[in-house]
Amino acid sequence: MLRRPSLLAAATVLLVCVPTGEKDVSAAVHVTAADLASLALVALLAVDLLRGRRLGLSGPAALLFGAVTVAAAAATVTSIDPSTSLTGFVRLVQIFVLVPAAVLAALRDRTDLRLVLGAFVLAALIEGAVGALQYLTKTGASYTGEPIRAVGTFGALDVMAMSGVVSFGLLAALALGLAEPPGSWARRGGLAAAAFLAFPLAVSFSRGSWIATAVGVTALLVKADLRRALRWAGIGAAAVLVAVGGLGLGGAAVTERLDSIGSVSGGNEDHSVSDRYDLWTTARAIWADHPVTGAGPKSFQQLRDSHAPLRLSSGSDAADSTIGFTREPLLSPHNMYFLVLSEQGLVGAVAYLGFFLALLIGAARRPGSAGPAALGLLCWVLVDFLYADIGGTTTVLTSVILGVATWWALPAREPAAGEPQ
Repeated sequence: MLRRPSLLAAATVLLVCVPTGEKDVSAAVHVTAADLASLALVALLAVDLLRGRRLGLSGPAALLFGAVTVAAAAATVTSIDPSTSLTGFVRLVQIFVLVPAAVLAALRDRTDLRLVLGAFVLAALIEGAVGALQYLTKTGASYTGEPIRAVGTFGALDVMAMSGVVSFGLLAALALGLAEPPGSWARRGGLAAAAFLAFPLAVSFSRGSWIATAVGVTALLVKADLRRALRWAGIGAAAVLVAVGGLGLGGAAVTERLDSIGSVSGGNEDHSVSDRYDLWTTARAIWADHPVTGAGPKSFQQLRDSHAPLRLSSGSDAADSTIGFTREPLLSPHNMYFLVLSEQGLVGAVAYLGFFLALLIGAARRPGSAGPAALGLLCWVLVDFLYADIGGTTTVLTSVILGVATWWALPAREPAAGEPQ
């Protein structure tokens, strides 16, 4: 492990597939097998650092990680409930600082990157196969009264998890396939895996994941080759039309789900969409009362009811054969940017936006074969943050992606002759 710590990073990705059972979503802390693996990676790299090895952290990366840490600490100290915010601070530092820095340090060559991307593909194939079976056999989570929603091993209380894992795997498979020589079996295998994963992604009925994947694939293909991007866009569109329209694989439900994205008024309004907009309004109202350092990590759920519009629902419906019917409380604004603004104020917003923008610009500008994968996965995360935030079993995967993006976008200088590698 000390010679190739990327194995632990890959294990972190794969361990998200381990079922955790139905969780109490209101609990302060959830620790999964993937979380433990990520912390083991942090500990391993700490040992490596004590042994005198440079961890490859560039000055700009260290500055950005430091800014995020300081912003979270300031929000915690000035929180309306510092004791509750402390657990949120620890989680934020884990997700946005410690694990990304450890992943960055673990990626020492392109073999390490292939290991991590391959783990994303394998995890996606596992979850995608389970999800496709759930849709075809009607054993998934409830959607429009039918048990057809693909959720993989994550259950109805974490309906977004499978779609995220499958999206990451699709992007990783596409990047790995395009990096191989034309006509090779590795190229064909990567592209075939990406094509297969499109189906479980479709029957996850996750509008956010569809949009984020479309943006991620576009960014990946443009980064790899603009002319190839246009060609693959046409092939992809044709494949979707054949699979969904011609073969009828979830076509009616997928079309209905797409139409619901903008339905927030009138007789056909989608309450999950209107609730999300109301949660954003709530986050803005909380920020208006705590503009500089925010109300503190994990304070949104305490202040929600006093700042929310009256029409906001008390929770979202969830159902499957295991839990029956239940209502899941709305404990966050379902938008990472509004979550940071309400809980960490302008200080946090500047720190996080600076971090994300630096990664995006660096990944887009730097040439090289690893660029498409780093840029595509990063774009998925940044777009998904427009209508989702951290939380759930697969949150640690966001950390791994941020680590990969930082490794590529903000590389450390090459060590001089005689310096430790």
